[in-house]
Amino acid sequence: MRQRVIIGIFAAVISGSVALVAGAGPDDKQDKNSHDKKQDRHQSVVQIGPRPFFLVNDMEDSRLKRELLSCAEDPLRTTDFTIGHRGGATLQFPEETREDFEAGIRMGAGIVECDVTFTKDLELVCRHAQNDLHTTTNILVTRLAAKCTQPFTPALFDASGHRIADAAAECRTSDITLAEFKTLTGKMDGFNPNARTPQEYIAGTPNFRTDLYAGPTSGHLLTHKESIALINKHGLKFTPELKSPSVTMPFNGLTQEAFAQKMIDEYKAAGISPRRVFAQSFDERDILYWINHEPAFGKQAVFLDDANVVSELPSFADLVGYKQLGINIVAPPTFALVTVNSNNRIVPSEYARNAKAAGLDIITWTLERSGILAVRPDEEFYYQSVSPAIKREGDVFKLLDVLALDVGIRGIFTDWAATVTYYANCIGLN
Repeated sequence: MRQRVIIGIFAAVISGSVALVAGAGPDDKQDKNSHDKKQDRHQSVVQIGPRPFFLVNDMEDSRLKRELLSCAEDPLRTTDFTIGHRGGATLQFPEETREDFEAGIRMGAGIVECDVTFTKDLELVCRHAQNDLHTTTNILVTRLAAKCTQPFTPALFDASGHRIADAAAECRTSDITLAEFKTLTGKMDGFNPNARTPQEYIAGTPNFRTDLYAGPTSGHLLTHKESIALINKHGLKFTPELKSPSVTMPFNGLTQEAFAQKMIDEYKAAGISPRRVFAQSFDERDILYWINHEPAFGKQAVFLDDANVVSELPSFADLVGYKQLGINIVAPPTFALVTVNSNNRIVPSEYARNAKAAGLDIITWTLERSGILAVRPDEEFYYQSVSPAIKREGDVFKLLDVLALDVGIRGIFTDWAATVTYYANCIGLN
């Protein structure tokens, strides 16, 4: 049964790849030829480092563990099953920076994400949120801090030393111009709520990450156009996410529809085939805009789901409704797709079955975005529906195996591309 499932999924992936070039015109053919040459060249230099092997070695003995061990010496290829979340290496590199993108690509991410927002002068840049500069860059210790929507305010403590108000700040890309944005340095996302100074505030990296690759000469921020050029240089695919603005729209004359169009226009201007672009949004109106105004891009637009718990997930009727609107791909958080049975084994969830029955493809997010799993899996957002089955770090592969072979996801966003790349190569996913 497992072999048939693998073959079925592999065939579906291959048929999807064929669809990417079927009926291509001269421009698409040229784009494909360039893409294939670059892809072949890049696939020969995929490097995954020690983490996947650490995770496999940590697994309990099982058929899956033996299968993953058996391909430890096999050559590795870039895979579209591996989607670089915020670049693909944010477990160790400042997110959405050049260094992050390059590391994710090196680890085999076949599709790479730039979260797209805009500056004061309406230029598109890669940031996970329009209002995260205070936690993802050094802006608070630069002269640009004076331009932030909310300047830094220190934490407040009572006479006994208990914190009664967190340190706070809010700095938006829309507070500054593109030229000013490019003077900033990316850092690991995080902040210190006890901070009394801006320097203390930005020193809040979570303890399961590292600042080793976040020095003053690294952390190069990217424009959306620069991300396109970087990903295209390697012949890979794109999954830009149109971020919900923190400002009221229209902003400086930019409407939400014009924002959605501007993002697509930058791919068109770069000569990128729509077949290589998976535009995303949490806002259904953005997805429908692309379906109706840019159908070549809209047919593989990805509708992200923002459910925080299982009870917030859409019903079967809702999912059928998405398909009727022309939406073909949904992307819920990982917990939405899995549950545990009476034996505490991870199995597909009702939502996963419903999405497939509705004729929808599934992408999910985000692997490797948690701390040590064996400590408190019940407290981890992404594992909330399967926490009884998570006992050790290697269990991440149990989850990934169910998502790939039983749920049949199309790909998974990951903060450390190597883990997914190793699994996909071992199992035979494209």
